[in-house]
Amino acid sequence: MSTPSRLLIIDDDRVFAASLADHLASAGYRVARAPDLASGLTELRKGELAGEPVDIALLDVHLPDSDGTRGLEKLRDRHPDTVVIMLTGYGTIEGAVRAIRTGAFDYLTKPVVDRELELALEKASRQRALLSERRELRARVAGGSPGGLIGHDHRLVKALELAELAASTDATVLMTGESGTGKSVVARSVHDLSARRDAPFVELHCGSIPETLLESELFGHVKGAFTGADADKQGRFEAADTGTIFIDEINSASGAMQLKLLRVLQERRFERVGSTQPIDVDVRVILASNQALESLVARGEFRQDLYYRINVVRIDLPTLRERVGDVRALAEHFAKQFSARHNRAFVRISDDAMAALERHTW
Repeated sequence: MSTPSRLLIIDDDRVFAASLADHLASAGYRVARAPDLASGLTELRKGELAGEPVDIALLDVHLPDSDGTRGLEKLRDRHPDTVVIMLTGYGTIEGAVRAIRTGAFDYLTKPVVDRELELALEKASRQRALLSERRELRARVAGGSPGGLIGHDHRLVKALELAELAASTDATVLMTGESGTGKSVVARSVHDLSARRDAPFVELHCGSIPETLLESELFGHVKGAFTGADADKQGRFEAADTGTIFIDEINSASGAMQLKLLRVLQERRFERVGSTQPIDVDVRVILASNQALESLVARGEFRQDLYYRINVVRIDLPTLRERVGDVRALAEHFAKQFSARHNRAFVRISDDAMAALERHTW
C-alpha cells in the first residue's frame, strides 16, 4: 500500500507534536504541524491550493481555540476528503463515541503506542483512497468526461451514489432503465473502481443474441456439441474469471436460461455446452433490464428466485425526459463534440432550439 503524501498534526503540545512528526517523517510521511485549529485550517487550505491536499489530519481534542467535537465539525465541513484521527490525553469511551459520530475516522489516546498509530494510519490511508475513487467516479460518470454520463439531476446523482457503494463491495448489481439511460457506462465504472479493476470486464447483450446461441455465448461449448461447433470455445463467464461480467437485457432470457444463470450465481460453477466437466469461476456479476422485472415476475415470465438472487444492489437509471434540467448540458456537450469532430467552431445553441429540445419527450 502506498504511503499517503501528506499528514498534518494539529496539537498545541509542541514537544509531543515535534516528536510525533519526526517519527512519522522517518516512516516516509510528509508531515506538517499546526499549534491550533485556525492555523491547521490554513495549512489544509494551502495544501489544496498548491495541489497537495492533506490526506490525514491528527487532531488534538483540546486546542487553545477549539474544544472537542466543535473543531472536528469545522474541519470536516471545510475539508470533507481529509481523514481525521482524534488525539486526546484524557480518553473515555463516551468521548470516542462522540468523536466517531461527529465524523472522526479513529480515536487514539496519548501517549500514542507506535503499533496502534501504525494500524490507524494504514486504515485511514485505505479510507482516503476510497474517497479519491469516489471523486473519480463522480468526475468520470457525472462530470461529463468522454464516455460518461452528463447531468446533475437528483435521480441521477442518487444512482451514482449507489454505484459508488457497489464499487467498494463484491455484491451482485441489478440496474434498471430504458435503453440509452447509461447502464453499460455505469457498469463499467463500477468495475473500474472495484478491486477487480485490473481483471477483465466482459459485456453481453442478451437481446441481440438468438436463444439457440445464448447458452454457448455465456458458457462456451466443446467441439462437436452442435452443428458448426468445429472447436472448443470459451464462454463469457469463463473469459470474465477474476473480473466482472455485465449481462444486459436479462429480461429477454428464457426460463431455461434463467435457471442456468441462477445456478452460476449460487455456485459460481457451470459446464460448457456438450460437456459434463464443471468449470469454477470467480466473477462479479452486474445485470441490467430495460423492463420492470417485478412485473415480469408477477406474470410468471421471470423466475422469482433469480430475481431475489440478483436484486442485491439495485440501481435505477432515469430517462432523459425525467431529468429535463440536464438537457442543456447534454446538448452543449454533444454540439461541441461534433463541432470539433468536423473542424467547426461551436458558437451557441439558439434559445428556440434549446426550448424545442427541452420540450421533446425523450
